[in-house]
Amino acid sequence: MKSSMQFVGFRLADQEYAFRIEQIQEILIPDRVTQMPQVADYIEGVSNLRGTIIPIINLRRLFDLEPKEKDEETRTIVANVGSRVIGCTVDGVTQVIRISLEQIQPAPEIVRSEGTAYIAGFARLDSRVVVLLEIEELLHPSKMEHVRRVAAPRVSIDLTA
Repeated sequence: MKSSMQFVGFRLADQEYAFRIEQIQEILIPDRVTQMPQVADYIEGVSNLRGTIIPIINLRRLFDLEPKEKDEETRTIVANVGSRVIGCTVDGVTQVIRISLEQIQPAPEIVRSEGTAYIAGFARLDSRVVVLLEIEELLHPSKMEHVRRVAAPRVSIDLTA
């Protein structure tokens, strides 16, 4: 049985998040994105990844956070979501993190009851709390609008209590 898992950590605003590493195909410096008319604002558009057209989702917009200009830290995380390949724009990639299973806490009942199935849990790393995201729930095309609705009226959760 595995006693730890590896994650790719990234930042959005002042919060650190992570995806399981086996779901990540690669991390890129953002390339040209072709904008699409009449799509949700969190969809930046599509990009050509070595001959394959992939959608690019801005996670900052999906989580209803303040907009931010891209800078030298901005990255696109290319993720495998079932049979799809989707790019996610994040403020910056922090590190590959090995997290022991003892450091992972499930999302509190109140968080799960709000329909946030896209939060797999929380990892306590020293004084930091990393939100572990469930990529299949977060980036599934039929669920993104729900993620947006749940994210909009944000409630902060104090995990230090």
